[in-house]
Amino acid sequence: MKKVGVAILGLGVVGGGTYKILTEHREFYHRSHKLDISVEAVLERNPEKAAALGIEPEKVASNIQEICSNPDVDIVVEVMGGVEPAKTFVLDCLKAGKSVVTSNKELFCKYNHELEVAAKKNHCGLFYEASCVGGVPVIRALLDNLQGNKILSMMGIINGTTNYILTKMASEGAAYEDVLKEAQKLGYAEANPSSDVEGYDAAYKLSILSSLAFHTKIPYTRIYREGITDISVTDIEYGKKFGYVLKLLAIGKNGDNGIEVRVHPSFIKSSHPLASVNDSYNAVYITGDSVEDVMLYGRGAGALPTGSAIVGDIIYCATHSNYQYSTFKNTEDAAPGTKFVDNFESAYYIRLNAADKHGVLAKVAAIFAKCRISVAQMSQEREPVGEDGSVPLVFITHVTRENNVNKAVALINECDEIAKVAAVIRVVS
Repeated sequence: MKKVGVAILGLGVVGGGTYKILTEHREFYHRSHKLDISVEAVLERNPEKAAALGIEPEKVASNIQEICSNPDVDIVVEVMGGVEPAKTFVLDCLKAGKSVVTSNKELFCKYNHELEVAAKKNHCGLFYEASCVGGVPVIRALLDNLQGNKILSMMGIINGTTNYILTKMASEGAAYEDVLKEAQKLGYAEANPSSDVEGYDAAYKLSILSSLAFHTKIPYTRIYREGITDISVTDIEYGKKFGYVLKLLAIGKNGDNGIEVRVHPSFIKSSHPLASVNDSYNAVYITGDSVEDVMLYGRGAGALPTGSAIVGDIIYCATHSNYQYSTFKNTEDAAPGTKFVDNFESAYYIRLNAADKHGVLAKVAAIFAKCRISVAQMSQEREPVGEDGSVPLVFITHVTRENNVNKAVALINECDEIAKVAAVIRVVS
């Protein structure tokens, strides 16, 4: 039976979940994989966390060098989060010949090019399934099972916090601020929720996933990003009338004109499989040229789901000596000549607060025509909603260009006597 020694850097929610799985399933891994996986060391500033998990005091390291020099440690699990000191610790472990498993999406997104150089140089494995979509095995699918395909597109709900908030807003009609406070009380949202609600977390994950899917480096800085902080219940309710559900989507496309990567709130048809992904669940919908459509669904966060992905990587590392690295030139920036599509195509939901007088609709229609925008659906309410007596006009456009919509919005807002644009949300066809 092969002995495998593991060290865990950080005993927070995910680190604690990983330790629990490894210890409770140790006998199971004996039988199923002929592996004896034991936690030989942990690095944790708060010794009470280690004691609460039943970890012997002698296994609690006081610094990273104790981990690096421990001959019984083969694989190091980094679940600290953030960039530093995690980056320094991971590099130290790789240079010491230890394979690394990480759940740190920000670190891996921003610096995986440096980590991979160190891993290759020291013949180590570098695994990161838990960095994206919690317990859902999307990275392994892209690395192994879907390699026979040219991935044409991927679209996913890859942040559990925002999905929980939008689900509650839709089901209860609650305001964004109220649901956010509830999510923070329940532990779904951080005290400072900006990484989630402003779309950074999803952008980091999309950078990792789209690089794998399209076999070229996609820096997170090239991803269009828009969060959910300006979403209102009013727009969610109008979307329902048109048959749409609102989600924060991460979208990647690899087409003839280049690569398109974006994170933003989107209306999606209620019949689409992603529309029924609610609460803190995540899902990724992938289209390949041969396999066609595949959707992977499950818990996007949490101690045991994320710990499941980490332990899966530990077992994979222990049973595979031929480590995989990037299929593309992994550098900080995109490869020279990589084309990115900024003026992407989409349908749009546009809500106006319009003056309740003759000729307004005709003037708005003229602006749309000037900007090459055609209307697919429209809703016009007669009851005033604004203090100025304005009434809502809601449009769903046919597919058009982003720049066309931006131009139309600017022209409408210049005409104060006609209408003001209250909301613009992309519609996924």
